[in-house]
Amino acid sequence: MPPLNSDKAGPSQPIALTMGEPAGIGGEIALQAWLRRREAGLAPFLLLDDPDRLQAIAAQHGWAVPLQVVAEPQDAVAVFDRALPVLSVPLPAIPQPGIPDRLNAPAVLHAIELAVTLCRNGRAAALVTNPIHKAALYDAGFSHPGHTEFLAALCDVSRPVMMLASDRLRVVPVTIHVALQRAIDLLDTDLIVETARITAHDLREKFGIRQPRLAVAGLNPHAGESGSMGEEDAAIVAPAVARLRSMGIDARGPLPPDTMFHAEARASYDAAICMYHDQALIPIKTLDFDSGVNVTLGLPIIRTSPDHGTAFDIAGQGIAKPDSLIAALKMAATMAAHRTHHVG
Repeated sequence: MPPLNSDKAGPSQPIALTMGEPAGIGGEIALQAWLRRREAGLAPFLLLDDPDRLQAIAAQHGWAVPLQVVAEPQDAVAVFDRALPVLSVPLPAIPQPGIPDRLNAPAVLHAIELAVTLCRNGRAAALVTNPIHKAALYDAGFSHPGHTEFLAALCDVSRPVMMLASDRLRVVPVTIHVALQRAIDLLDTDLIVETARITAHDLREKFGIRQPRLAVAGLNPHAGESGSMGEEDAAIVAPAVARLRSMGIDARGPLPPDTMFHAEARASYDAAICMYHDQALIPIKTLDFDSGVNVTLGLPIIRTSPDHGTAFDIAGQGIAKPDSLIAALKMAATMAAHRTHHVG
């Protein structure tokens, strides 16, 4: 599988990074990412957050992070090397680590909405989102199953696709956050085809892979073993692969899921299309737990996110690792560069 990062020039506009849940670790890992900007080779990013809370976090942990409040996203590029650029989104309540406050929910949502607007009008190259806490947002009118669905609604998209990616593996689950029995009930040929089609499109447009190779996992052990372990692979998955190939997409399967993820197998494809959540996420989290990145495909903008949650249990301690956020920022920059190159 080709590496996620490349030698292409970084985007001319900054990456928009949202605050996420203020009581979580988003501020801590954002500050640490800026401190590691040179060694990590990060492109300029703009943090949509409350400068006062960022200053308090930096002071608490003794992190020398100068902040620069900017009025326009483009200003972030010029100041990034010497200061962390911040587009101010004030918080009504002072955040307490590990204890979300509903008073701050409107500001969290506003940061996301503003970042999406910046990306859609070309003033930001990509969107990277810090983790949110849905329960804290419900009183502010949040009614979506998750972050991804909210972004899809803001972008007028009905079918977003989740990819988890690292330098070692890219996986796309066809069904996501549903019980296993419900996932089996939902699975059909059309859903597999649409998920794989969007994946192939975005691998070309946003990852610069001219002819994406998709490995399609079977649902059952040994991909059903000629029907002796279930009929779904022959009745649902195989027809989806045939349709994808008829569309000119390099897809193969259904493949036995237990032999898809060793090193030699991974080298033969660019993304694995998996039938349910754990079939996709267990391999990538086993291979690269700290550096996995959540990517939303099917949007008119580029969106990545760290592959972890708000980590309330360690918030405020200054021990959260910024590795996944750094990987998300680097991947967003690489995708933006590929997309600019492709369009140009």
